[in-house]
Amino acid sequence: MKYNILNIRILFLLLLCSRFISYGQQIFIEAENFDDRGGWVVDQQSIDIIGSSYLMAHGLGVPVQDATTTVQIPQNGNYRVWVRTRNWAAPWAPAADPPGKFMLLFDGKPLPTLFGTEGADWHWQDGGAVSLGKGELRLSLHDMTGFNGRCDAILLTTDHRLSPPNDNRNLASFRRRALDQKKTHFAGKYELVVVGGGIAGITTAITAARMGVKVALIQNRPVLGGNNSSEIRVGLSGLIFKPPYANLGKVVDEIGPIGHWTLYEANQDPEAERSRRIFEIIEKHPEKRQHNAGPKSNYEDEKKIEAVKREKNIELFLNMHVFDLQKRGDRITAVIGKDIISGKESIFEGELFADCTGDANLGFLAGADFRMGRESKAETGERSAPEKGDKLVMGTSVQWYSGELSEPSSFPLTPWAIQFTEKTCQKITRGDWDWETGLRSDQIMEIERIRDHALRAVFGNWSYLKNFSQEKERFSHRKLLWVAYIGGKRESRRLLGDLILTEQDILNSIPYEDATFTTTWPIDLHYPKAIEGLENEEPFISVAVSQNITPYAVPFRTLYSRNIENLFMAGRNISVTHAALGSVRVMRTGGMMGEVVGMAAALAVKHKTTPRNIYRYHLKELKVLMERGVPGRE
Repeated sequence: MKYNILNIRILFLLLLCSRFISYGQQIFIEAENFDDRGGWVVDQQSIDIIGSSYLMAHGLGVPVQDATTTVQIPQNGNYRVWVRTRNWAAPWAPAADPPGKFMLLFDGKPLPTLFGTEGADWHWQDGGAVSLGKGELRLSLHDMTGFNGRCDAILLTTDHRLSPPNDNRNLASFRRRALDQKKTHFAGKYELVVVGGGIAGITTAITAARMGVKVALIQNRPVLGGNNSSEIRVGLSGLIFKPPYANLGKVVDEIGPIGHWTLYEANQDPEAERSRRIFEIIEKHPEKRQHNAGPKSNYEDEKKIEAVKREKNIELFLNMHVFDLQKRGDRITAVIGKDIISGKESIFEGELFADCTGDANLGFLAGADFRMGRESKAETGERSAPEKGDKLVMGTSVQWYSGELSEPSSFPLTPWAIQFTEKTCQKITRGDWDWETGLRSDQIMEIERIRDHALRAVFGNWSYLKNFSQEKERFSHRKLLWVAYIGGKRESRRLLGDLILTEQDILNSIPYEDATFTTTWPIDLHYPKAIEGLENEEPFISVAVSQNITPYAVPFRTLYSRNIENLFMAGRNISVTHAALGSVRVMRTGGMMGEVVGMAAALAVKHKTTPRNIYRYHLKELKVLMERGVPGRE
């Protein structure tokens, strides 16, 4: 294609001034990169499956504010409009009025097509043709329902024969060309690259940084904390400061919000100075007793970010999703991340890496050995194991709560949601951890469907309570105030280390020479709960089956990969069986894992060695560090 001097100048200006690239007669706009997202939110949970994050209108049944952006139309023409979207409820209710309807407005005028109304899968919906003049065009996404309409991208083209690709491989190439993503930015070289910014990732990064290690902390959301962030709102559980290393937990205590389990711990030693501080905070802020699904302030997102930013040896990268890596033999040499807003790619070189993603995304990309689901009783000898191994996992919670208003409030009918009756509805005002879905599904590949089914349960139940229940007067003044849209996962991939911790290790207090952090939570396993009358629906409520334990120190060999020689892990993806995960998966325990990994990483940098060799040759030195605990901030 040939360009005259004027077209080249226009193209150059667009590259400088806009967040998308238009070339020739095509303009490609990523929805998540709109100038003003209004009330729409960015969802990246399925980025590895659909190739991009997207915008979602999560309004709890009330249409959200328009998302808007401006684009430059390079020349007059008749443009075909394509919008990448889907009818998210179609897998369950194809004939129902689609819940995620939205309009696309051009300079305030809506196109005739309603988007999000057809197709259960992500696809390019044809928006017809429109005549556009050269110059600035204002685009708006106009939500019509408040029920999670979603938009990935918009394509304007004068080539009416063009049908943009839907398959992931061709779409990825098409997207890269359209956005002119030919170059990968070099972010830097680090001694430790931590992927995942949950509690375990934060404590790994801070611990290593305080011991002199140059760290990159990469998180694919705008906040830190993972399940303990305000996006998901799970309280921190498990006890810290326990033998044999009673100083493990210092960073957890420093960054962790005061709440239910810190109060529980304080009650065990009420005379301690730390306990008195906790009692004072709880007395002034009684709402902090709310463990799960509490007010946003309970989870203190800003506190976590500031704690990381204060560390001179950490560079923090928010909204950065690691999707690829480079290896040399069995060593990772670099990871490649994609900004979930702009799509720009960056490369992070490192000597050591820590997978704190929960889903073991980094280990999976590296080819690390892993497991998913339950092992058989014959394989592990565990009392909780099934006779035959299967894919059952603990699920994803989508929590919610309502509030009392001075005036009555209404809620729409939801024909696309689960259809409840007086017998099957849950007559409650908030949904806690047990609103849990996807226990029989792939928590990585099917996370969008798992989350969406949970939304069908929440919205369908609330609609019945508000509109049809015999007790609807009780709910007449209540309004849904918050429903999570980022799922709170418990289990997916577990990376395999030189030792795989089992249920009987914990129950029988089997001692290991490389004992490190102490797990105190029961062996707490979740199972789907069937509801009579809803047999045709996937379960959305779970039950917990627990075995109490004596506090148990977990071996260091569970914290590094057995076949990727420079890979640590911390969090729910460490080397344990499904049953043993029931104890170690809670976040304060995960935070102590991070402290141990940060110390081991510092030793590995110091001795220019691998995680395995810390166990082989430097275990005594690691024990000294664990006895002292993490140094305080300078």
